[in-house]
Amino acid sequence: MDLALAPETLARWQFGITTVYHFLFVPLTISLASLTAGLQTAWVRTGKEKYLRATKFWGKLFLINIAMGVVTGILQEFQFGMNWSDYSRFVGDVFGAPLAFEALIAFFFESTFIGLWIFGWDKLPQRIHLACIWMVAVGTVLSAYFILAANSWMQHPVGYRIDPESGRAELTDFWHVLTQNTAVAQFAHTITAAFLTGAAFMVGIAAYHLIRRRHVPVMRTSLRVGLVTMVVSGLLVAVSGDRLAKIMYEQQPMKMAAAEALWDTEGPAPFSVFAYGDVDEGHNTVAVEIPGLLSFLAHDDFSTPVPGINDTNEALKEQFDEELGLGDYRPNIPVAYWGFRWMIGFGMTSLALGVVGLYLTRRKRWLAPSLRTGADEVPRLALTRTRELGPTLTRWYWRAAFLTMAFPLIANCWGWIFTEMGRQPWAVYGVLPTASAVSPSVSQGEVIASMSLYTVLYAVLAVVEFRLLAKYAKAGPPDLTEADLDPPTRIGGGRGAGADEDADDRPMAFSY
Repeated sequence: MDLALAPETLARWQFGITTVYHFLFVPLTISLASLTAGLQTAWVRTGKEKYLRATKFWGKLFLINIAMGVVTGILQEFQFGMNWSDYSRFVGDVFGAPLAFEALIAFFFESTFIGLWIFGWDKLPQRIHLACIWMVAVGTVLSAYFILAANSWMQHPVGYRIDPESGRAELTDFWHVLTQNTAVAQFAHTITAAFLTGAAFMVGIAAYHLIRRRHVPVMRTSLRVGLVTMVVSGLLVAVSGDRLAKIMYEQQPMKMAAAEALWDTEGPAPFSVFAYGDVDEGHNTVAVEIPGLLSFLAHDDFSTPVPGINDTNEALKEQFDEELGLGDYRPNIPVAYWGFRWMIGFGMTSLALGVVGLYLTRRKRWLAPSLRTGADEVPRLALTRTRELGPTLTRWYWRAAFLTMAFPLIANCWGWIFTEMGRQPWAVYGVLPTASAVSPSVSQGEVIASMSLYTVLYAVLAVVEFRLLAKYAKAGPPDLTEADLDPPTRIGGGRGAGADEDADDRPMAFSY
C-alpha cells in the first residue's frame, strides 16, 4: 500500500487537522478569560463605565470562542478510540488520569462558573459576580495544565511501568507525571503564548475601531491593556521557550537536530538562519548560520558539541532496531526545520509590534503637551517627544496592529506541528512507535471517510465562528442599561437607592 494512503498516515492527517483547528480557540479562551476578569476588576474598583463596556465586549467574544472550542475539543478524545485504539489500550492507565482530572475538576469547575457569570449580572453582588469570572480563568489554566501534562508524558514518559503480562503501561507516580520538568516548561511556554495570542487579538480589534474613531474610550483602554500584555507575555514566551529548548535537547536530541537541520555533530554548533539540502543524502547544500549560537541555546555556552541528525539516528538504530526494526528514526526534517522557524518568526514579530506600539502610544510626561490626547481621543503615534508619525506611517502601523492578531495564532499552530511531528516516529517517545499505536481494524476507506466528514464539518464551523466574531467585533461595545449601571447589592435583593421597584419581578437578564 502506498505509504501516503496508509491508515497510519491518514489517521495522523486527521488528528493533525482537527487538533490544529481546535487549538486556534484554546489560547484565546485562556487569555480572554483572564483579560476579561482583569477589566471587570477595574470596573468594580473604579466604577468607570469604560471598563464595564470593555468587560461586556471582550466577554462576549470570549463566550463565542469558548463555545466553539468546547465543540471542537470533544472530538479530540474520541479520536483516541477511533483511530488510535492500540495507543489507548497501551497508555490508557497513564494518559487517562490527567484527562480525567481535566474533565472532572477543571472543565466542570470552569463550566459552572461560566453559567453563573453569564446569568448572574443582575442577580449576584458585584464582587461575587467578579469572583465567578476569575474562577473561570482559573479553570481554563487548570484545564491547560492537565492536558499539557498528558502531552508531556508522550514527549518524556515518567512515573509508569510496563506490566509484563498485559504489556500495557501502568501509572506508578501520578505526581511525577504532573510535575516533571517537561510538563512545567511546556505549560509555561504554552500559557505565555496564549496570553500573547489574546493580547494581539485585543490590539488588532482595538486598532480596527481606533482607526475609524469609534468607541474610542473603550478601545483606547483595550489597546493599552493589549500592548502591555503583548510585551510582557512575548518576553516570557522567549524565556520559557529557551528553557523548553534546553529540556528538548536533553530528552529528544533528534528533535533539536531536526529543528536546526544539523546533520553532523558539531562543537561549537551554529544556529541555522536558512538551510537547503538533500534529506536522503543527509547534508545541506546551502546554509546561512550564526556560529556557536545553537551550543549556547542547548548548553548555555558557545562551544559544547550538539549531536547531529546522522549520529543521533545511528545511536537510535543501535538502541531500538533489534526490538522494533524501524530502521529510520528521523522525523520529517523540512517540516521540523521550517515549523520551528515559523513559530519563532511569527511569535517574535508579535512581540516586536507590541514594543513598537507601546512606544508610539506612550502618554503624559513622555510627550510634549501638543501631542498629548484625552481619554476620549485616538492616541497619536509619537516618534519622538515632539514629533508625530506622518499620515502614511500612521496608517501602516494601525494596519500592522490589526494584522498582528493573526501572527500568534500562526505561531501556535506551527509550534504544535513542530512539537508533535518532531517526535516522530514515536507516539510515546522511546516507548511506543506511531505505527504500533494506530487502530488495526480501521481501514483506509473508513479513515478517508471520517477525515473528509470532519474536515467539511470543521470548515462549516470555521465560517460560523468567523462570522460571529466578525459581527460582534465590528459592532463594538454594547450600550449600558440602567441595570448595568446600578447592579444588585445582595443575592435576589434590591439594587440600592433609586432602583426600579419592579426590578425583582423581571426575569434574569442575559446581558449579551
